[in-house]
Amino acid sequence: MIKFCVRLVQRWLPEPFIFAILLTFLAAVVAMPLCDQSPLEVVEHWGGGIWNLLAFAMQMALVLVCGSTLAAAPIVKRAIAAMARVPQSAPSAIALVTVVSALACWLNWGFGLIVGVVFAKAIARQRRDVDYRLLIASAYSGFVVWHAGLSGSIPLTMATPGESLAMATDGALTDPVPLAQTIFDWHNLVTVLLVIIGITVANTLMHPKQGILTIDPALLNNDDDNNTATASAPIKTPAQRLEQSKLLSWLVALMLVVYLVIHLAVRGAGLDLGGVIMIFLALGLVLHSTPVDYVHAFGKATTGAAGIILQFPFYAGIMGIVTGVGVSGISLGGVMAEACIRISNPVTYPLLTFLCAAVLNLFVPSGGGHWAVQAPVMFTAGANLGVDPGLTGMAISWGDAWTNLIQPFWALPALAIARLDAKDIMGYCLIDLLVTGVIICGGLLAWAM
Repeated sequence: MIKFCVRLVQRWLPEPFIFAILLTFLAAVVAMPLCDQSPLEVVEHWGGGIWNLLAFAMQMALVLVCGSTLAAAPIVKRAIAAMARVPQSAPSAIALVTVVSALACWLNWGFGLIVGVVFAKAIARQRRDVDYRLLIASAYSGFVVWHAGLSGSIPLTMATPGESLAMATDGALTDPVPLAQTIFDWHNLVTVLLVIIGITVANTLMHPKQGILTIDPALLNNDDDNNTATASAPIKTPAQRLEQSKLLSWLVALMLVVYLVIHLAVRGAGLDLGGVIMIFLALGLVLHSTPVDYVHAFGKATTGAAGIILQFPFYAGIMGIVTGVGVSGISLGGVMAEACIRISNPVTYPLLTFLCAAVLNLFVPSGGGHWAVQAPVMFTAGANLGVDPGLTGMAISWGDAWTNLIQPFWALPALAIARLDAKDIMGYCLIDLLVTGVIICGGLLAWAM
């Protein structure tokens, strides 16, 4: 089964950019007959949406680059290397990477997405008996729990009071839904625990006894080697004094910390993607020897952001097609949601909502996009069926996260750091998709009963 899935993906999964193009054409071809839209309407929706993820794409690029630059700091490399020496066998290394990644993603998805793969690369430097592809796949597989965790955008939006909640749900939700009924509901917490156990066991059992893929140590080290030559070079000019002034780095880092304290502690805001970037940036500035050393490390890390810069506009265009409403007054996302509702009952509704969100996620890999498409329809239908709104919200959240295991969109930062292609890890992730799908479906059905 494992070999079949790996070979299937390696044979049929194209480069992520080609995958995005194919999804674009598929969304367009499906939207025209189902939504009674003309080709010109579809093209207009695509072009109108293509720039809607620019801010988010910049944030994702900075998460990747700032996280990689922080990992290149000498003290951080030594700490990660020490942790990487803990596992005493290849299976234990796979298990440790999976658990660390999943827990980090549950705490904050942006943090976990980088930490897991950086830790996996550190283990690959220490152990030559672990399959590198599976190691990176294990680091990415932990991402499946992010939307059921503390940074889940849908449950956090549901818990935020204001008129925007009622508007987004077409009046189905007028009062906020507390996190105790979503993220911290015991059904969700048990599901998260079982999912982490499931992917840990699955990833460990998938490790081959022979034919493992190792990687050239030079490829593991040269992107992390910090250029410290400037620190030992003689200072001859005022400009060089500024470039090597640790005081400047510390002052900027202090400003970032003060802002985060005000934002998080004083105003009670949550840790969003911008906050994660600020943490990475502040720590990186402090832990690198000089400002110019940070600049050099940052420059090396930027090459990994090419896939994000190229592909995110195309996914924004796909989102435009899926959410675009033509003269007919309906969108492709709305058609999918309505189809789910028509065959639902109070028990099966959360499960079908989950599956609808999972399919939609292949075209709209964004929690915010799911909220815009499904919230006006799903919460109204759920209320009519008597389904708890917290369960409806978490069904959408789990569906949004689940098919990330086979959607290259979110894997791009991890693949850039690991220097692998999507086809190298998606075969293993397909197995994780099957395992976690059974667990999540069972959890949602138990919650509904």
